[in-house]
Amino acid sequence: MLLPVRSIAVSTSVLCFFGIGIIGSLGNLSPHVCCKRAVLGAIVAYVVAHTGVRAVNAILTQAVIASQIKKMENPGDSGN
Repeated sequence: MLLPVRSIAVSTSVLCFFGIGIIGSLGNLSPHVCCKRAVLGAIVAYVVAHTGVRAVNAILTQAVIASQIKKMENPGDSGN
């Protein structure tokens, strides 16, 4: 079963946005600077999470394919 790419990436970017925004406001930065950094951080988090989940999905897909191929080959080999 593949992981949902978009929902994981969006959730990660939203968490990152608010995390960076809160940290920036605790650091006494201006709201404009906090907003800019939070938006840029959220964009980077979205891209990284999207790429990471797609890589995990590719690895899982390859593992399932290899497992199915091995299952198909084993009954034929055990008969010899």
